[in-house]
Amino acid sequence: MDLTTFLQLTDTSLKMGFGALIAALSAWFILRRSAHLQVNSSRENRRIQILEEVSAQVGTVTHIFAKYSSLVVESIQCGDRWPQARRQELESVNTELVNEFKKMAEAEAKLLMIGEKNLERSLRLYGAKIAVYRKQVYMGRKDITPEQITALKSSIIQVREQFYDMLSRKYDRLLANV
Repeated sequence: MDLTTFLQLTDTSLKMGFGALIAALSAWFILRRSAHLQVNSSRENRRIQILEEVSAQVGTVTHIFAKYSSLVVESIQCGDRWPQARRQELESVNTELVNEFKKMAEAEAKLLMIGEKNLERSLRLYGAKIAVYRKQVYMGRKDITPEQITALKSSIIQVREQFYDMLSRKYDRLLANV
């Protein structure tokens, strides 16, 4: 074999080797980046799932509170003429609301678990406003006006809207990253 052929073979072999090395490094980089994105994506999907669960739990509490509120206002308006069946319904809804508050505490814990302290505080404030309402507006109370009841309810609605605004912004950011 002459020198020219040997140099051509060496040149071609080196070019093929460098090409294979570049291809291997590119494949390694792409696979590594893909694996990293999958880990982040699954983590963000889990956070999205938790936020959706929290939203559903808060929605349930809101629905039960609306039932409680309408029944208790009705009881205040009717006074002693309020039927016994409606009293029992109010007691049932009140028990249901207390049970859902336990789930809301679990939702607060989930928010803390994923590091959402501001959302948790906002949710806790929402629950506290509902508790204040229940202490102020109850069956048999005669010294409260409809305006006072409306003011209490408005403050609850405002806090709920603030919570959902914060939750929505966080949810949208997570969806944008997935």
